[in-house]
Formats: sequence, C-alpha cells, structure tokens
Amino acid sequence: GVRLEGDAVDSLTKIFFEMWQTSSKEDNEDLTLYLKGHKVSGEGYIIPYSDTPLDDEETGENVYLNMIKHAVDHIYITTPYLILSDEMQRELILASKRGVDVRIITPGIPDKAVVFALTRSYYSHLVQAGIHIYEYTPGFIHSKQCLVDDQVGVVGTINFDFRSLYLHFENGCWFTHNHAVKELREDFDELFEISQDVSEKYINTSVVLRGWRCILRFFSPLM
Repeated sequence: GVRLEGDAVDSLTKIFFEMWQTSSKEDNEDLTLYLKGHKVSGEGYIIPYSDTPLDDEETGENVYLNMIKHAVDHIYITTPYLILSDEMQRELILASKRGVDVRIITPGIPDKAVVFALTRSYYSHLVQAGIHIYEYTPGFIHSKQCLVDDQVGVVGTINFDFRSLYLHFENGCWFTHNHAVKELREDFDELFEISQDVSEKYINTSVVLRGWRCILRFFSPLM
C-alpha cells in the first residue's frame, strides 16, 4: 500500500465522494466544502485514479496496458490472481519478445484452489515467450503492484484478472519521478529474494493437465 500526503489527497477525496453519491439515497451536503484547488508542486507526479463497471472505460486495464506497451527494460508485477484477457496476455508477450525483462510474482500458497489452478494455467504460454513467473514462497501475496523501467509505478486494488478489470469498483495510484518509485523497486528486490522462479516447471505440461486448464478457461470471465 501507499500513503499519500499533500495535493494528491484531493483526488482521493473526489473519488470517495463520487462513490458516496452513487451509493447514498439521501441528499448530501455541499461536498465542495471538502475540496480545495491545488497548485501542482513537489517531486514528480502522483495520480490517484478509479475504475467503475458503470461506464464504457476500462481505466484500470488501460493504465496497465499503457505501462506495458511503453516498457523498454523491465516490467515487474505482483498480483494474487493472474487471469488475463487476450489483449493483456499479448502485450506482455510482445514486451518479452522485444527484450523487456518481464517478471510476475503470484502466491505460493493460494486462498482459492480453483482460482489458483486457473492462475497457473496461464504460466506455460507466458514462460514459453520468455516471461519469468515467481511464486511467493512464504504464502499468499495480496499486493497489486506494477513497476516499469524504475520510472513508473502503480499500487492499488486492481488485480490482473477479469473481475478487477471489468466488474469491480477499484482504485490505484500511478506515480513517476519520485521516491515512491525507488521504494517500489526495493520492495520488488526483496520479494524476488524470497520467491521461487517456477518458469522451467511450466515450459512443458502434460496433455491431461492442458486439457483440464482449457476447461477452467471457460470460467475465467467469472473469476
């Protein structure tokens, strides 16, 4: 998680009140009393954002896709659930094929067995394209983080799965050129040390296992 202080908090306040107005059945007071304009200042940029299933804009997915498409050196991701759309999977593979070091950390111990099996069903196709999959050996990892080229980072509630990207109310913080990016890199370095690279295990899988995973894929939009 991240803690914000200063100008960027105003955006989170607006996101909160937008949800409040959507959910409340009562007349609300003048919310502008809680909001104040800011002159942008400080180190780098921090942009809190939200995503809703009530419009036609997949903001959470678009942020991730833009980061992946512009990556030059590396993409590091942590997600508890890895259930990818065709577009997301294609962009990760294209990044790897153009020489970007793509690493994804998922849980070593699941909270939901079926979802975990579905998450692992994506490994083979990804690792064959050169992407490295790590499993967090101490247990279940619930953080949703993305770091690109040590320049741009995102921390939020948005998993790399269908429910987060299309069906849920979610939010996140996008940041660049500030100390949060450096701290995010340090966090990833620590995570890699205590996670196991399982990529080689999933380069080749049995026909039976591939068949079972194909069946699971039919249910992926629900998970």
